Amino acid sequence: MANIARYLVPVFLVGGLGPLAVHPCEAKPKPLYVFILAGQSNMQGHAHISTMDAMAEDPKTAPILRELRNPDGTPRTCHRVWISSVGCAGDGYSDVIEQTGKLTAGFGASSSKIGPEYSFGIYMEKLLRAPILLIKTAWGGRNLHTDFRPPSAGPEQINDYTINEWRKRGLDVEQETAKVRQAGGVFYRHMIEHVRKVLADIKRVVPDYDPRQGYRLAGFVWFQGWNDLVDQWAYPDRMKPGGYDEYARLLTLFIRDVRRDLRAPKLPFVIGVMGVGGDAEGKKPPQCYFRQAQAAPASLPEFRGSVAAVETSPYWDDELADIQVRLERLRWQFEEAARKDPNMTPEAKEAALQKAIEESFTPHERHRMKAASHWECHYWGAAKIIAPIGKAFAEAMARLMKLRPR
Repeated sequence: MANIARYLVPVFLVGGLGPLAVHPCEAKPKPLYVFILAGQSNMQGHAHISTMDAMAEDPKTAPILRELRNPDGTPRTCHRVWISSVGCAGDGYSDVIEQTGKLTAGFGASSSKIGPEYSFGIYMEKLLRAPILLIKTAWGGRNLHTDFRPPSAGPEQINDYTINEWRKRGLDVEQETAKVRQAGGVFYRHMIEHVRKVLADIKRVVPDYDPRQGYRLAGFVWFQGWNDLVDQWAYPDRMKPGGYDEYARLLTLFIRDVRRDLRAPKLPFVIGVMGVGGDAEGKKPPQCYFRQAQAAPASLPEFRGSVAAVETSPYWDDELADIQVRLERLRWQFEEAARKDPNMTPEAKEAALQKAIEESFTPHERHRMKAASHWECHYWGAAKIIAPIGKAFAEAMARLMKLRPR
């Protein structure tokens, strides 16, 4: 009995669950890998499920589609990947309503949409060959400088441009400042609180979870930025080099604070860099400066090997974008005509619009329209853009985790 200790292998589980002893003849259960996905509307995901069909027509995305679908064409359900998501249900902007289940299509911004979580989870499971839990916290229209403001950034300092704009509009500066500071960090706190809630009772989300497994807080993916990109009040010099330096500073603090608050000092962190507009927009202000600011934390010495920036512009579809811009312009013209003609019925307007579409677009272009389902800022709600982005996030995470490709 004195030497029995040498036959016991201690297994230390993450999250304060304590050590367990496993006999060497027993198979050691794989830990549950936990990934946090956070951000705003593009992390929610606005790609309608119907747009997945278009992936089959592109040699680059057809292989990804085969991973997302069953042989009969229905969306795949991952039996070893579970998800807890808040921010997509309800109004999508402020509600903290939880959705849980095995990962499948429908955990995007609505039950008919997908976001990066779908392909991320599928490819992460393929790389790990282990059970996975995704904790997704994403709200539309939320910025980093106020809504997700990290605690260590302190109260938001209101710049002169904003103060002058408030005064022009006859607003009370002190009252407006108080509103901003009251909202500061609200969604950062929602995010952290929800992660802690899920980790405190994993079986509530993952019924098959065995406490003997333990869990490993394995990575964090951040996909956010549109509201900061277009906010000329918070970033009055955004058209100049360095105009988004404050975003880079806040994102650096955000990474540090997340790691501190989740007690994971080396948590792998993937940053999704804005790619709306593709390479062309990335060469012009303000996007060129914003993309630089988003990627900047990954180059800091303290984050070397644990933070990666993933450019999403390579997945942009220029042809689809050109078609959609022309289509939106045509729709706008018909809206204007309808406003000027009170006798035009909605039915007549729609019929005239459809005729104009047939006359203005080739059959190929009309077919390609089916690949889009939402606005430009949401990557046209195109699965052929969003799904490869989720896959790229998984591959970047795997590199940070030093996983061997399968």
